[in-house]
Amino acid sequence: MNASQIIIAPILSEKSNIMREQDVKKYTFKVSLSANKHQIMEAVEELFNVKPAACNTMVVKGKPKNSRTRSRAEGRRSTWKKAIVTMKKGDKITALEVL
Repeated sequence: MNASQIIIAPILSEKSNIMREQDVKKYTFKVSLSANKHQIMEAVEELFNVKPAACNTMVVKGKPKNSRTRSRAEGRRSTWKKAIVTMKKGDKITALEVL
């Protein structure tokens, strides 16, 4: 897998913005389910030219979803993986900084 297949999208929520504004920067990404921590750190290094210090991952289970069709079929949203990448003190990803 290449770096663009590993990191799917950044997560820009209120909680991730607070983590990004701290002294030690933490960035949150939606990543491929099959990617491990080492692959995620290498992908961040390749895409954003920074050296991450650590990476924490978690699998977010899909929520139940009801359909409004006649059959009232129930389903689930997709399960996905989230990665929180910690940078060294003073490093930051300028492409994701909110002005």
